[in-house]
Amino acid sequence: MSTPDLSIILPVYNEAAGVRTVLQALLRLFDAELAHMTVEILAIDDGSTDDSGAQVQQVADARIRLLQHPYNIGNGAAVKTGIRHARGAYVLLMDADGQHQPADVPRLLAHVDRYDMVVGARTRESETAVHRDLANSFYNTFATYVCGRKIDDLTSGFRVIRADLAKQLVHLLPNTFSYPTTITLAVVRSGYSLKYEPIVARRRIGKSKIKLLRDGSRFLMILFKIATLYSPLKVFAPVSLLTFLVGFGYGLFKVLFLDLPYGPTSAMLMTVSGVIFLMGLVSEQITYLRYDETR
Repeated sequence: MSTPDLSIILPVYNEAAGVRTVLQALLRLFDAELAHMTVEILAIDDGSTDDSGAQVQQVADARIRLLQHPYNIGNGAAVKTGIRHARGAYVLLMDADGQHQPADVPRLLAHVDRYDMVVGARTRESETAVHRDLANSFYNTFATYVCGRKIDDLTSGFRVIRADLAKQLVHLLPNTFSYPTTITLAVVRSGYSLKYEPIVARRRIGKSKIKLLRDGSRFLMILFKIATLYSPLKVFAPVSLLTFLVGFGYGLFKVLFLDLPYGPTSAMLMTVSGVIFLMGLVSEQITYLRYDETR
């Protein structure tokens, strides 16, 4: 069996309304503008309760392979299944709900010769929810601080990456929607090159699976993931310093202005600051060892 140039991975969960349209658009693209490339399209049905799998099968084309989970495991798990089964030299990840336009694929592929991973960065013209735009802006700012390099779109699921690198990093990816965060930080942390290409994301086809309350908890978890996956000390050290200064300042205030002894509260805060800093050091070493295995 020949090795295709590109493997496209489409995680599918209850996308019966749009997956067929996306598949047909991709096939037209590789029959015309990208006809010089060989491609396989892996649609991973993550335990859908609608007829998503049947919709995929109705698009009769030898380039499409349907892989099915027996039950819903998670968006990231579907991506990992796709990566493990991919045979192409490059892997393209995109959503099956119509948000990512097949017409943008050539612009991402144009950079694969120079970069290890190319990410479609959503612009302000994208048709996305306001609360998600605000959250993504915060993620990008925080990730830029932690990584020490500009992160244009941390959570974009539209990206192309070298297949060997994707397989090398697959064990780091979670089973959830936060896999784009993890793979971005893993690529940067491991010293591989990253390129952002501006795209306009469209409104999804069908009902959104994003819930505001669940998004809130996911927001906090992604912030925690950013801190722990890349450079924990960049987060632990400032918190440690702030705790120390609060404890020291409070004790000094009591001694100088209230004529009271330094007290246990200040001593406790200063001790806690030392514990936080040591936790940061240990976490930093664990992170280093974790990524050292991928080099």
